[in-house]
Amino acid sequence: MTINLKKGEGINLSKESPGLKTAGVGLGWDVNASDTGDQFDLDVSVFMLAANGKIPSEKFFVFYNNLESADGAVMSSGDSRTGKGGGDDETIRIDLEKVEGSIQEIVFIVTIFQAEARRQNFGQVRNSFIRIYDEATQTEITRYELEEDFARETAIEIGRLSKAGNEWQFKAVGQGYNSDLESFVTQYA
Repeated sequence: MTINLKKGEGINLSKESPGLKTAGVGLGWDVNASDTGDQFDLDVSVFMLAANGKIPSEKFFVFYNNLESADGAVMSSGDSRTGKGGGDDETIRIDLEKVEGSIQEIVFIVTIFQAEARRQNFGQVRNSFIRIYDEATQTEITRYELEEDFARETAIEIGRLSKAGNEWQFKAVGQGYNSDLESFVTQYA
């Protein structure tokens, strides 16, 4: 049974899905009709953070130009440039047993490619969600659907996984930013 989260809520994945080894993280969205003249290209980026809140090296930053983390634990399905169709638009696979021991948090950021130049923002995007499922059984564990209207924001921290001992927890963040991918790279590098 899926646990639906609201902004700021979290769950202990280890307790809700005992034996979870490989988590699938599906992200999806739909784009409203737009008069900007350009297609929307939303990008999912994953930052694997050590205790100091920084990535240990650039290989712990998974995005459209680096589809796998240094430890082989996080793999991206690649960039969906349109977001068309139902279901997940982009998927991240996380082998929880392979995550390097120094990694304490895994942060999921969604940005709009060239948002400023294309005059685009998340107010023009709807039905955005993140869901986590057990990849072995395809059973959905939790889902967070963004309900806010991010009319000015061009990036969203949608959620984060954190490790406490041997347990993994997920928190629905839903924090919007008026920035681009480079500003997150600067923050976490």
